[in-house]
Amino acid sequence: MKRKILITIFAAIIITGIFNSCKKTSNEVRQIYVAPALVVHAVQPGNISGAISGTMTTGNTYTVLADSAVIIPKGDTLWLQPGVTVCMNTNATIIVQGALISLGTQAQPNWFTVCNLSKINTPQMGETPASDPAWNGGAGSWTGINCDTSCTLLVLKWTHIEFTGGKFPVAEPFAGGGYGKTSYGILFQNPLGDFVMEDCWMYGGVDDAVRVENGRCCLMRNTFEKMGYTGGDNINCKSGSVGDIAFNLFVGEATNASKASNKGTSSPECNINMYNNTYINCGYRNISTGVGGSIDYEQGARGLAYNNLIVNCQFGIRVLCSPIADTANMSYTSNYAYGDNTAVCDQFFPVGYITRPTAYVIPAPGTTNYIYAPSTCSSVGYDASALAGQNNPLFLNFPLPEAVSHLYDISYVTPGTIPPLTPTGGPGSYNFQLQSTSPAIGKGYTNFNPNNSISVGVQTLLSQPQINAPIVVTSPATDIGCYPFLGGGNLH
Repeated sequence: MKRKILITIFAAIIITGIFNSCKKTSNEVRQIYVAPALVVHAVQPGNISGAISGTMTTGNTYTVLADSAVIIPKGDTLWLQPGVTVCMNTNATIIVQGALISLGTQAQPNWFTVCNLSKINTPQMGETPASDPAWNGGAGSWTGINCDTSCTLLVLKWTHIEFTGGKFPVAEPFAGGGYGKTSYGILFQNPLGDFVMEDCWMYGGVDDAVRVENGRCCLMRNTFEKMGYTGGDNINCKSGSVGDIAFNLFVGEATNASKASNKGTSSPECNINMYNNTYINCGYRNISTGVGGSIDYEQGARGLAYNNLIVNCQFGIRVLCSPIADTANMSYTSNYAYGDNTAVCDQFFPVGYITRPTAYVIPAPGTTNYIYAPSTCSSVGYDASALAGQNNPLFLNFPLPEAVSHLYDISYVTPGTIPPLTPTGGPGSYNFQLQSTSPAIGKGYTNFNPNNSISVGVQTLLSQPQINAPIVVTSPATDIGCYPFLGGGNLH
């Protein structure tokens, strides 16, 4: 009887997807969506490798051995119930040719991690990138979640992904899995597929944390820490990707924390909205010069960037002029930038780029002495030293100015905990919620809509009773940053 009910439900989903596929948006033509087969048999806990499908069950631990690969075949689904731990060993790999759905909850999150590896979460200057297990000296640990071009669906909810960035030990059977290549934390690359990442945590990785080569994406209310060793972006969206990056917390990322680039040959044009994110101390591990820090649009990409809070990042919002972003179809304002010192403030508008003076509501346009010169790619420096230490956003529990300048190799958040309503103090317990007197309150802009690009068929699938994990696209907030004062944003 249960199987008949499931078949009936999925048939209804398919019909719904066909009906809605005729509707068009400004971003794309919605494709016919066929629900993945949710195989009901349980995957036995213990060591796993090779072709896997079915259900990983609550409370169980699964181990992928060193240099091994778990492959979810095309047409199959691996479904994680809440409270599942997947232990990844050295250079172990997850390859998704079909669909992967990890449905942790706030009370019972799921884990893809190295189970015998501990995090460093205390702010001490002795913790350097070379010795921090977040990067394993640049070698990484395991090789991430790799979605092939055939992967139709990747859903990660309340899920930890940790210590990625290892090198592929062999030529892996997916596009981009070359022998010896440094892996991303998450790779998605199906232009007709959907990638949902909500309320998750990522910690420690060598290259890009999330690379969206193609596809519809929704990345909401996640926390990212220590992503990238001496390079690599945090979220890196390429041509053919359309979606939203909102209410995320980025701490100590190596390069750009959120990036949109139309590099590639896919369509539609890269169109990423970035709103109500918080960026802390990003951009200081990149060994290249002049790149990375917070928000980046380049190479024909378009999108909206509103209500973002950028604190002590090496660079503010970057809009490239060579290769130029799609500036005719971009809008960005009502953002907030803070810097402890002149070096930071002098890059609120990165020199050599064409970020418009109206990018920020704080500091007020004109107070930076920024020279807007798009014809010369803003090559002239400016003096914003008067803003050093000014406009403190007043976090609930985080010292500004910082006691040690740019703790780029330090994690500030204790993973898996909800920020308390009152400060707890102490290392690993910083709280980026806003005080009631914060100047970031009420400064946001809300007269725009998220892209909300995820297929209607996927939204229908995830709302079904047996799954009960609907997509939650959080609307823009009137307060700046990922933690609106009255709640409703990031829940970590």
